[in-house]
Amino acid sequence: MGIGFGREICGNLDIAASREWLVTNGMGGYACGTVAGVLTRRYHGLLVAALQPPLGRTLMLTKLEEIVHYDQQVYSLSTDRWADGSVDPQGYRYIEHFALEGTVPTWRYACADALLQKRIWMQPGANTTYIQYELLRASQPMALFVKSLVNYRDHHGCIRSWGWQMAVERVSQGVQVTAFAEAVPLYLLSSQAEVLTLHDWYYNFDLATERYRGLNDREDHLHAATFHLALNPGESLTIVASTAPEPELNGIQALKQQQSREQKLLNLWRTSRPIGAKEPSSWLHQLVLAADQFIVDRTVPASVSGAVSESETEGLNGKTILAGYPWFSDWGRDTMISLPGLTLTTGRSEIARLILRTFAQYVSQGMLPNRFPDAGEEPEYNTVDATLWYFEAIQQYYKATQDDDLLAELFPILAEIIDWHCRGTRYNIHLDPADGLLYAGGPGLQLTWMDAKVGDWVVTPRTGKPIEVNALWYNALRTMAKFARLLGKPHQEYEAIADRTLARFVRFWNADLGYCYDVLDTLDGDDASLRPNQIFAVSLPNSPLTAVQQRGVVDACSRALLTSYGLRSLASDHPDYHGHYGGDPLRRDGAYHQGTVWGWLMGPFVLAHLRVYGNPVQARQFLEPMADHIFTHGLGTLSEIFDGDPPITPRGCIAQAWTVAEVLRAWDTTEC
Repeated sequence: MGIGFGREICGNLDIAASREWLVTNGMGGYACGTVAGVLTRRYHGLLVAALQPPLGRTLMLTKLEEIVHYDQQVYSLSTDRWADGSVDPQGYRYIEHFALEGTVPTWRYACADALLQKRIWMQPGANTTYIQYELLRASQPMALFVKSLVNYRDHHGCIRSWGWQMAVERVSQGVQVTAFAEAVPLYLLSSQAEVLTLHDWYYNFDLATERYRGLNDREDHLHAATFHLALNPGESLTIVASTAPEPELNGIQALKQQQSREQKLLNLWRTSRPIGAKEPSSWLHQLVLAADQFIVDRTVPASVSGAVSESETEGLNGKTILAGYPWFSDWGRDTMISLPGLTLTTGRSEIARLILRTFAQYVSQGMLPNRFPDAGEEPEYNTVDATLWYFEAIQQYYKATQDDDLLAELFPILAEIIDWHCRGTRYNIHLDPADGLLYAGGPGLQLTWMDAKVGDWVVTPRTGKPIEVNALWYNALRTMAKFARLLGKPHQEYEAIADRTLARFVRFWNADLGYCYDVLDTLDGDDASLRPNQIFAVSLPNSPLTAVQQRGVVDACSRALLTSYGLRSLASDHPDYHGHYGGDPLRRDGAYHQGTVWGWLMGPFVLAHLRVYGNPVQARQFLEPMADHIFTHGLGTLSEIFDGDPPITPRGCIAQAWTVAEVLRAWDTTEC
């Protein structure tokens, strides 16, 4: 089952503009757009370069506008929507077919009896995008004109030209565009086409999705050059957009390398599966390729101390995980949750090892970073759970690899983490000696994964003792005791702390409601809101709940929170419930964890259901709607969030790491 559409989708502008494609380069750069070719987001572009990998993401090439002269007719193949609401040109009407070939978006345009194919992909490890045109069928030559629209801004931004003069200069086989003196040049090159330099601003592109998000919905882009070539049937033209002055220009060879790389990823996944396992559904092949898009390089600077010496650290080619496209950076929490599904399930344990070692370099006061800011400032540590997910990621890695060397290397850091939590670290994170439970937070802080904040308003503060944090703490202690035994180190202290936590975890059980409190000891008492956080007290390997309590949690989540694409973040009968995610940042953040569905939660729900009911076939059925979802929103991948109310419309990031990861991991775990 490949991902492909005919005119029934491509010829409907509203639908074709809602299907988005994504290609990446493994260093934080990306290209993305819509099937229709119309810009709807500020993040759409053919080259969003990672100038400070994996961040510093900068829009450089926005789009290419194709015009075909064929058999005395002119066909404009691009599609643009303008501020006055008009759509001109309307090139989507010529799209006969769209498909993903692996991760490569591919269009076929029908112009009379001619059929022109277009492909887009990026070179791994380089800020380089290839756009290839091939004349598959024609009765005479076709003249192809390709206008390049460029920009130079942070990918979160949105600009108006205001007389901006960029330097557009001819170079061998193309043009060099320099936005201003300190800017990184953009090279637009082709080994075949003639090129004409220009400097013509196109004003007032309409960005409909940004308007829905309550943000600036107008932007200008510069027409910097036009490429021209006469194509005969069977011939192709490749235009290369790059920050490198001399990239590979052979599009045919570059495409073969891309296809070979993707085939190797699939082969690696297949060979890692158990002997005798059934051939998985084709939609899972697509998710394996999607998983790779989130894994990116992160060089560890020599100034960062950690598990290895400074000399070993300098220039270390580390790895990390971008939380989501198109706008998220790498977050500690998302990385550790995503690691098992993106790397271990796909047979890439060496990547998992690099990620675990990379983040070890950033442990500070017993904490992993919450996120690395886009501008490259110091990491932020405002999270209580990312560090605890680190234990589970290492546990999953060791289970898959039996890598004693890495375990021994990281054990001192893990021991230090436990010690810091017991005596207290940042943000009032400390072990309460009265009950052995972790307390975290204070006024103005949002430390759990439910971390939306608008100005001074923390939407879901959850200050106190959140249930998933304490389930993770208990799991980390039992994991640490196991690691100590494996390494021949003292384990009794970790067992003793875990026993105290277990003895008082019963405080979370609300016998009257038949499920768990969400947070204990808040400023307003114990919070009995029905949220999905309690599912982790069942899904984690070491559960602090009894069998009866585990079933109560799963049943409560099934009745009130479960949807086709994940769990609601709040039960719909709660007065703070929001069933629709949209509007300006205030309204969106106000709904983010107040009823919005999160796709990644489907993974732990499936694992919890499997634990309680022991029926892998039934548990796997909950994942099957995702096979349909890869045809909408972000094509071939899985979304971040969805509306809480039916029809559970996808929102947020078009591609989210932990959604892809947890669906892959849950599917693998329920293998019959």
